[in-house]
Amino acid sequence: MPAFLNTDEAAEYLRISERKLYELVAASAVPCSKVTGRWLFPRAALDRWVAAGIAAGASPPQAAPPIVGGSHDPLLEWALRESRCGLASLPEGSENGLRRLVRREIMVAALHLHALSGDSEQANIDAVAGASGLHDAVVIAFARREQGLVVAPGNPLGIDGIGTLPQLRLARRQDGAGAHLLLLSLLQKAGIGFDQLTVARPDCITGSEIAERIRHGEADCGIATRAAAQSAGMDFVPLVWENFDLVLRQRDYFLAGPQALVGFLRSERFAARSAELGGYDLTESGRVRYVN
Repeated sequence: MPAFLNTDEAAEYLRISERKLYELVAASAVPCSKVTGRWLFPRAALDRWVAAGIAAGASPPQAAPPIVGGSHDPLLEWALRESRCGLASLPEGSENGLRRLVRREIMVAALHLHALSGDSEQANIDAVAGASGLHDAVVIAFARREQGLVVAPGNPLGIDGIGTLPQLRLARRQDGAGAHLLLLSLLQKAGIGFDQLTVARPDCITGSEIAERIRHGEADCGIATRAAAQSAGMDFVPLVWENFDLVLRQRDYFLAGPQALVGFLRSERFAARSAELGGYDLTESGRVRYVN
């Protein structure tokens, strides 16, 4: 049997009527893709889809809302618009995004998690592998990103790293955000307690908000991406490079919206925009990093 099945073959393979198959397609509940006007069904993806339904002890669920949740990123926001993928954005932080993905409240979670101990390079994959209810997940590399301290233009306070934070006013991201997890990880490595910091309130939802707080003199610095700093006209003190990944269920990966977005990651326009924003490495963009 071929690797990609047409409608007749897929219905026979699943032992359902063509009408039922079209109902599943209309509900975005079965892995498929439209190519030159015809629906094609990857046989391996159908096997995983059926196995996922058996493991869940129920019929395959309806597709999640076409929303990308989790972490905020300026290049991702731009790509969602320019790829015309039809996916909306709900940036609430990496841990919230993963929880919403498990509850099927979003279709894609954008993650950049960091481990307090262990390998932060594997933190996204480890979280997905250990999440209850994500036995059918796939992790796609969006980009490597440069994270650091956003500071005022000209860096008038001479901020040069994590060790200076106890003497500064810090604008921070909310609990569960990848940038906050990175902060905690770096503080632990530096032997600095979070209670030693002076934190400017309220918390910031995005890196852009951190830049604005610093611009208005409400904080001295905060952790965000180089892209967020440059977009706001702020200076940047580099700290680490990190994996920024997209996570979704395998059956949703083959839907038109996610396929349009992943395909766009390999485009010249995407590469050009990443260069404009700064602080991105696209070497692995679009690559499957992990299949659960």
